[in-house]
Amino acid sequence: MLNQKDKKRFRAIGHHLNPVVTIAEKGLSDNVMAELNRAINDHELIKIKVLTGDRHARDQTVKDIETKLHVQLIQSVGKVALLYKPAVKPDPALSNLLRNDLK
Repeated sequence: MLNQKDKKRFRAIGHHLNPVVTIAEKGLSDNVMAELNRAINDHELIKIKVLTGDRHARDQTVKDIETKLHVQLIQSVGKVALLYKPAVKPDPALSNLLRNDLK
């Protein structure tokens, strides 16, 4: 679990990120899950856009992603969610966290 200081830092980094995956009305297909998994493993911290249905459906979609990919929700604002999963071996060229630390 992350402490509040880490979450605040991740929200600051996430503010400048663009969504890397958009989930539309078809929901969490195998292809979408594969792309989410690739993105979170490469970048550690990603922003996604969920365009499915009402607020309850969007929240459920994000919860499903959390459960299936073992990610942590950092922030959710409207249709955009910020997700985090620490990489086993982070790549400095891809990790949004490491690239931000180098600035």
